[in-house]
Amino acid sequence: MNPLVQPDPGLYIWTIVTFLVLLALLAKFAWRPLLDALDKRQEAIRTSLDDARKAKEELGRLQAESARILAEARTEAANIIATTRSDAARFADEQKQKARAEAEAVVRNAQREIDTQTHRAVETIRREAIDLSVAVATKILRRDVSKADNDRLVDDAIREMQTKAGH
Repeated sequence: MNPLVQPDPGLYIWTIVTFLVLLALLAKFAWRPLLDALDKRQEAIRTSLDDARKAKEELGRLQAESARILAEARTEAANIIATTRSDAARFADEQKQKARAEAEAVVRNAQREIDTQTHRAVETIRREAIDLSVAVATKILRRDVSKADNDRLVDDAIREMQTKAGH
């Protein structure tokens, strides 16, 4: 028979001893560090997943916060625009009222000036009419009327016209 295929009890024992020694050495020096490295890697992955979950939650919270701040800013902007429009309308109304008051004052002053000028013109016309009447009367009477007589006649004529105008 072939010597390689024949059972040899010594070879079996040495093979088993070698296998057990090799197994003990591998367990002590290779498997334990390998298992520790795998445990560390697993813990690092677990920590990374927890950090990613926390970051995702924080991102969601920040997005909600930024949406709230944006909504507040929009509300504030709308309030500012409404206030500005209201102030502009109030200012325009004030300016219109001021312009109306100024226009009314100008009209009143113009009316007073017109009344004053009209009164002066009427007085001038009255005096000229009286002077003309006196001149006509003087020519008719062919005598000269003195200054005192003229003033008295003018005053009497004015009083008479005012009484007629008053009725």
